[in-house]
Amino acid sequence: MKFLIIRFSSIGDIVLTTPVIRCLKQQVPNARVHYLTRVTYAPLFAAQPYVDKMHYLSDRMEDLLPSLQQEDFDYIIDLHHNLRTARVKRALGKPVYAFDKLNLRKWLLTAFKINTLPPQHIVDRYLQTVAGFGVRNDGKGLDYFIPDAERVPESDIPTAHLAGYIAVVIGAALGTKKYPKEKLAAFCRGISHPVMLLGGQEDAAEGKELAAADPFKIYNACGKFTLNESADLIRRSKLVISNDTGLMHIAAAFGKPLISLWGNTVPAFGMYPYYGQNRLAGLAGRLPYEVLEVKKLYCRPCSKIGYRRCPLGHFKCMEKIEAETVLEHTRLRLNS
Repeated sequence: MKFLIIRFSSIGDIVLTTPVIRCLKQQVPNARVHYLTRVTYAPLFAAQPYVDKMHYLSDRMEDLLPSLQQEDFDYIIDLHHNLRTARVKRALGKPVYAFDKLNLRKWLLTAFKINTLPPQHIVDRYLQTVAGFGVRNDGKGLDYFIPDAERVPESDIPTAHLAGYIAVVIGAALGTKKYPKEKLAAFCRGISHPVMLLGGQEDAAEGKELAAADPFKIYNACGKFTLNESADLIRRSKLVISNDTGLMHIAAAFGKPLISLWGNTVPAFGMYPYYGQNRLAGLAGRLPYEVLEVKKLYCRPCSKIGYRRCPLGHFKCMEKIEAETVLEHTRLRLNS
């Protein structure tokens, strides 16, 4: 059987689809798995062993559809389910198994704070999409594969960090997911371990300012490494502290101890760190991650995605997560 999985964005959402890729390939006899995403996310698949062929959307959908039609897929697995995927499905005319995004329930939660969402991770809901093929959750969690050429050599890591460091992800797609710079600075002052700041080029200036307080202890890696190299730096770390963003899910894929910081979004949306039952089985009930959030805040969640800045101007969802609280949880994790 020949499958086309569709997920156009974003980094974290695509990483969360990796159990579907793996389980389809390993559990369905003679399965040929193709994947369609935006060309921006090609690095995520540079070393992916469970995908037989990639298809990328660059600019115009019209340029992509003829090549997809020639593939003659048996089934389409739509894990994005939006207007763009609807165009693909209409053009291909094949049986479709589509993921239910539960947008009405998410709207009820953001607009009226009424939570009718199932207490289920989005990975398990993704896997329900392919359950009709006999696919079951194998308990192995998320995948992330780094090409050998993009593993970071030790010569590119500061000497002070070679014995171990805390990876602090300061970036996020939107401002209301980002832990405030002043609180990050207080955390960096208070921690005694080496810190590596991770983010994109857009985070480089903030990272430079934070690192200036102690260039020996704090290394600003923002914008200096590719996505796969940043993933490798996550893999090498002792502990990861991250906003609700793609590198958080990459940390979970590597089974790293993780402290996640949540602003306007909430774990109830089903996208909290996912480790898989196999990893959790040997931990005697203690989760490898923690969620730090301001519960029972009247305006939270304000959006299922986020905003550039707090719509109400106070940003209490992040401002009330004190740096000392993050420090306390970090010390406990490092000493456990």
